[in-house]
Amino acid sequence: VQLVESGGGSIEAGGSLRLSCASSGFSYSRGCVGWFRQAPGKERERVAVKYTSGPETEYPDSVKGRFTISQDEAKNRVFLQMNNLKPEDTGVYYCAAGFWKGRSCDRWNSRDFNYWGQGTQVTVS
Repeated sequence: VQLVESGGGSIEAGGSLRLSCASSGFSYSRGCVGWFRQAPGKERERVAVKYTSGPETEYPDSVKGRFTISQDEAKNRVFLQMNNLKPEDTGVYYCAAGFWKGRSCDRWNSRDFNYWGQGTQVTVS
């Protein structure tokens, strides 16, 4: 399985970015996909997670209403739409995917995800 992120960059506060994660070899039949970010000197933080076989999603309060995770199974891609970006959204963003663990995706932590991308930098000034 391979995950490759794209779409990061530098942007002014208030702007929007759409991150894309291209996957190969991962089955979307039942599992979870998510986006994490890591700022310098901080722990990796989950910013979005989605159940691959249904509409269930979950976001922390810090991004709720601004970020949206979606998937295009036909194109083997997962997206993160980020609106009204703030300087505190700066960090390296990682795409992650995992096969079903028997509990809802909102209860997953980083260790539950089996596959990770290499990350893409997002800088908001």
